[in-house]
Amino acid sequence: MSAGDEELAKDLGLLSALTIGVGTMIGAGIFVLPGQAAAAAGPAVALSFVVGGVISLFTALSASELGTAMPKAGGSYYYVNHALGPLFGSVAGWGNWMGLAFASAFYTLGFGEYLATFLPLPALALGPVGLSEFQLGALLAGTAFIAVNYVGAKETGSVQVVIVTILVGILTLFSILGFLQADISTLRPFFPTETGGATAILPATGLVFVSFLGFAKITTVAEELKNPGRNLPLAVVGSVLIVTVMYAIIMVVLMGVINWRQLGPEFTTTPVLDVAEIAFGTIGIAGIGVGLLTFAGLLATASSANASILASSRINFAMGRDKLISNKLNAIHPNFATPYRSIAVTGVLILLFIAIGNIKVLAKAGSVLHLIVYGLLNLALIVMREADVPEYQPDFEVPLYPVVPALGAISSFGLIAFMEPIEIGLSLVFVVGGLVWYLAYARNKAEKKGILSQYILNRADEMPATAVSAASKAQPDGGEYRVMVPLANPRTEKDLITLASAIAKQRGGTVDAVHIVTAPDQTALQYAADHVDELEEDYHKVLDKAKRDAETFGVNVETHTILSHRLFEEIFDAARDHQADLVVMGWEDNTHGAPGRVESALDELTDVLPCDFLVMKDRGFEPEEILVPTAGGPDSDLSAEVAKLLQREYGSQVTLLHVADSRDEGEAFLEAWAEEHGLGDATLRVETGEVEAAIERAAADSSMVIIGATERGLLSRLFRGSLVLEVVDDIECPVLLAERPRARGVLDRLTGD
Repeated sequence: MSAGDEELAKDLGLLSALTIGVGTMIGAGIFVLPGQAAAAAGPAVALSFVVGGVISLFTALSASELGTAMPKAGGSYYYVNHALGPLFGSVAGWGNWMGLAFASAFYTLGFGEYLATFLPLPALALGPVGLSEFQLGALLAGTAFIAVNYVGAKETGSVQVVIVTILVGILTLFSILGFLQADISTLRPFFPTETGGATAILPATGLVFVSFLGFAKITTVAEELKNPGRNLPLAVVGSVLIVTVMYAIIMVVLMGVINWRQLGPEFTTTPVLDVAEIAFGTIGIAGIGVGLLTFAGLLATASSANASILASSRINFAMGRDKLISNKLNAIHPNFATPYRSIAVTGVLILLFIAIGNIKVLAKAGSVLHLIVYGLLNLALIVMREADVPEYQPDFEVPLYPVVPALGAISSFGLIAFMEPIEIGLSLVFVVGGLVWYLAYARNKAEKKGILSQYILNRADEMPATAVSAASKAQPDGGEYRVMVPLANPRTEKDLITLASAIAKQRGGTVDAVHIVTAPDQTALQYAADHVDELEEDYHKVLDKAKRDAETFGVNVETHTILSHRLFEEIFDAARDHQADLVVMGWEDNTHGAPGRVESALDELTDVLPCDFLVMKDRGFEPEEILVPTAGGPDSDLSAEVAKLLQREYGSQVTLLHVADSRDEGEAFLEAWAEEHGLGDATLRVETGEVEAAIERAAADSSMVIIGATERGLLSRLFRGSLVLEVVDDIECPVLLAERPRARGVLDRLTGD
């Protein structure tokens, strides 16, 4: 099975997904940060947690829409990479991956500290490097968490459900008992002057935002989620709401039982345990209460570490699938159906970070990286909506668009300003590292082009030159050039495959032979897949022959059978899905209602072609003498590229033809055009008079004509005819119709001349 055919097993239900988010977020805000947070903003820190929850909610809604439209492993990384392109995808991928790996190590070290209170562990001296008892416990725990993830997501989800259920139960009991002992007067003044009053809310939000990094982790396992259209938004939004309410309540309880001034790190390192001793002491079980909360601390750090390992390995896997890192990481385990290599690599990094020891600052810098990713994720949603991508059909849509994603982007990027300089600086190291990695390594290997750059380049005439230049420079130029050949007629198969193989060979690419088997609208496609032999006898023969023919050129060949209720329209969908660079297809006599162009009449008015197209009027394949009529334009550019490739493969003689009112002007144009397109050795032929007659005369001396699609509008062609069709009908040699994707206004598409 090829990497493109691999998919992850759908093992996770709603409860498992919800607990991934809750379990990851519930730890740091309660068991690590309360003292520092109280010192930063006093009682108002409860409001800081609410503000953090609101900021997270904006992004959670955007992530839910993107996730239901694209339930793919990698979550926020995948959305950014797909919408904004692999340049931003590299930043999001590396930032998310490293941020989660650091956070996993940080949580696991916290687990090691709690573990050492129950299970005395020795410190180890390994030459000049030593491991404390906390680090040893963390290494043991980290190894166990990695092993659970390696075995499978179903087991991970089960463990997470148990952990989070127990944890929420303990914290609920703690909150009830603590509330009964709380003195609300200790919360006054709500905005103390010594912390800066109300102005301390946002800096404190920046401090505690590390507590809200769990909800987006749910989207990283969307490809393994049952019924993602329903369960993903429920899990993502629900986890944010649950932990925001819990944080706010518990912070009020903590500062209601003990004055916030005594909760700071200079007074206690375990404010939760101090409050638990008082709250549970009222019913005579102080020791049991402290034990329960200590155990809860173990569960919280364990669930956070476990969920972070799960999410980080999926980002690693998704980046490998997109070739931003080695695609060898794509391998799915034959027994466990998990990306085991991704989990192993991520696990090694986490264990290394644990062994290094103090990574608290790096873990907090990871929250800055997450804010950058969240901001990009909201921008990705706006791009997908505004680009109006046909295949973008989310089951859940963000309310109040575009206000919600705009606020999500602004608040995520804006909150970074309230972080410490060292954390911002470390995050920028990873951002710059992601950019350098893409330009130095991934750009030459990545194939996927972002929706944003395609949107800009398809509207180059309407966009600022700087935007067009930036989009062009950021485009990936790696990966194999893909020539897709839709096959239906065995009689034309050989010539189409020969043409496609010659081009693929010259471009060092792959031939993708696609056979589309059509089923009646009344027949379900699943039934058709189970009875394909009844729809088309020996349907596989045409692909088998195509594979043999293409292999004679020494090019890579892939074959696919697609079952569809449509034939012509499916070609364009397949080109998008297979990320084709060029489609070579047979000529159909105006069956699609757009004479002189490749696409259908409807598509011509509403869409842009997914890639370059060559349509062959098959009268044999004879590339010895190639005629290229040109008047300039993108379609003629494609004609020239194809002629040049065939010239390299077959030693073809190429003649360029231009019809002009003035012979001198025509020669000047054609000389410049030939030089610009690398055809300086071609024969130049300038004619005057009627264009159709000039092409017919030149074609009489040629064995093949490559002509650009008409630029006339649809109405003009329907009423006045098409030069391309007139030429094709009146000459005897093979004709290639070349068309390149280019955005045109609706009026130009209708009436352009």
